[in-house]
Amino acid sequence: MKKVVILGERRAGLIEVPDPQPKEDWTLVKVHASALCTEYKSYLLGRQLNLGGHEGVGEVVAVAQPGTAKIGDRVVILPGFPCGKCPLCLAGDAVYCEKNYDFEQFIGSKTGMGTFAQYTLAPDRRLLPIPDGVSYEHATLAIDGIGAAFGAFQAIGIGVSDTLLVTGLGPVGLGAVVNARFRGTRVIGVEPVPWRKKRALEMGAEAVFDPGEADVVEKIRSLTGGKGVDCAVDCSGKLSSQRLCIDAVRRRGRVACVGESNDDLVVRASPDLIRKGLTLAGSWLYNLGDYPQVMQVVQQSPLIDLLVSHLLPMSRIQEGFELLASGQCAKVVVKPWE
Repeated sequence: MKKVVILGERRAGLIEVPDPQPKEDWTLVKVHASALCTEYKSYLLGRQLNLGGHEGVGEVVAVAQPGTAKIGDRVVILPGFPCGKCPLCLAGDAVYCEKNYDFEQFIGSKTGMGTFAQYTLAPDRRLLPIPDGVSYEHATLAIDGIGAAFGAFQAIGIGVSDTLLVTGLGPVGLGAVVNARFRGTRVIGVEPVPWRKKRALEMGAEAVFDPGEADVVEKIRSLTGGKGVDCAVDCSGKLSSQRLCIDAVRRRGRVACVGESNDDLVVRASPDLIRKGLTLAGSWLYNLGDYPQVMQVVQQSPLIDLLVSHLLPMSRIQEGFELLASGQCAKVVVKPWE
């Protein structure tokens, strides 16, 4: 099979490797589409990434034993290799599992790990059915495109009566706009890239500010009668944007962090949490019980086509990474068999 590798700084391509084989309750899935995400950062740095891809969908083509997945099933491949037995897994929060399988140790090689390839291996419990009529490219959105922000919305209870601030209008942030408009929630955005600002406005965001603008918090507050937004979701992973979310929400406001960051965010117990009554949450995808609602957004939102801005054959993976690096895109989806 063909799979993506990073060959050097800003150089990616395809190599041939043996087809992986199913084992126990891990099935072989023919990948029909995979959305690009943070792997582009390794591409920019030239890290020799021989795996990659965690937003894939496809068709079950082989199983090692009878299980929940059947040959011919069209499936969303949820990321990660959780144990499936711990309390978190059993509660539907397997993404937080602390006992993940060591893929290479279990399978015997790294072949089949990741969805930037024509085939991948996944535990059958990580495969969710794609409803009839949903295209493979749209189904990829059930992972990070729609799913990441959906989990954050559930965590802080975003509803129709709220005004929401979204900081960082990359693919995940634009997915937050889609989720918000599906719920009837008013949206204000913060984003420096003109292409993404324009796309958010096309999706129904009321206003989008540049994070470098003077008095941006006051400008956001001016749209809410001076009190601040009801809730905020940071999709940028930037400290300044996380702090902006905390400062821009009203008293008793709710903030969720979705964008990945290893930097230290300073949250002050008294002025932020106690005296302001702030609720601060982190969210990484969604509970499995919410999958039908996630797929409902994918199926019914009139904005879904605006969220997938580019559909490319996997042979043009370098172009896809360059698009993400430029910011001139929403979700970029590659097709491994083209």
